[in-house]
Amino acid sequence: MKKYILLVSILCIFTHCKTDKKKDKNEKLNVVTTTTMLTDLVKNIGGDAITIQGLMGSGVDPHLYKASEGDVSKLFYADIIFYGGLHLEGKLVEVFKKMEHSGKKTVETAKAINPKELLGSDYFASNYDPHIWFNISFWKSITNYVTKELIKADPKNASVFKANCKIYLAKLSSLETNIKNTIETLPKEKRILVTAHDAFNYFGQAYDFEVVGLQGLSTATEAGVQDVQKLAKFIIEKKVKAIFVESSVPKRTIEALQASVQSKGHNVAIGGTLYSDALGNKGTKEEEYIGMFYYNVNTIVNALK
Repeated sequence: MKKYILLVSILCIFTHCKTDKKKDKNEKLNVVTTTTMLTDLVKNIGGDAITIQGLMGSGVDPHLYKASEGDVSKLFYADIIFYGGLHLEGKLVEVFKKMEHSGKKTVETAKAINPKELLGSDYFASNYDPHIWFNISFWKSITNYVTKELIKADPKNASVFKANCKIYLAKLSSLETNIKNTIETLPKEKRILVTAHDAFNYFGQAYDFEVVGLQGLSTATEAGVQDVQKLAKFIIEKKVKAIFVESSVPKRTIEALQASVQSKGHNVAIGGTLYSDALGNKGTKEEEYIGMFYYNVNTIVNALK
């Protein structure tokens, strides 16, 4: 109920208040982002030319995120808001669309991707899997899209945004090459990725992994006893060596799966914790998208070998 009231209050503010606040010509563009992945991307493009605030922190699950009272202020004073879309942020998506109609500049970054390239999903109102950051090619498209939107919002810093975009795209290309080389060391028959929820389908599609999530695409759906038993049988039949916890999902479901497998006489290890819907803690390499991707791939490959 409290969450509903807060969402209504946000909508009321943006419906009845003018949002075209005058800015001093030397004032930096005030940017708000939702997920940690987007915060990192926009930081790389905007650099020192922008002021940025992310709504979500490390370990925060965007599927279940509840807007706080502090978010109202951040959103109101933002010059531009970047969000994932495809109903990744749940109820907040409705808020962003309403804000757009009331004059606030909001950008759904998923629009950078051709819908024909997206994976279908019955779990989301968009009918698409929103975990698009696990396809590096998609992330490059989103990088270009974000750059164009920043230039529109702040033309005087266009050269800065373009230069930063070029640097970041080069880093993503290097990441893509190195990731492929690491994955090639893992035989294809061992590329079976079992995780807490189905966040890695784009990763699986890009790198030829069979991906199985215990909870489905959204963490809002709970795994039942039958889900655990069915997946336990699959693990035994496929002789899967390791299964994985996710940083933004409680590990009890994977631990229950491991116990179920072991009760049937098959040993399966918990291969480590993967970053799925959020990046790592501040001060670590995993607090950045590129560092997160390297960590995930190394953890998966080492555990499944």
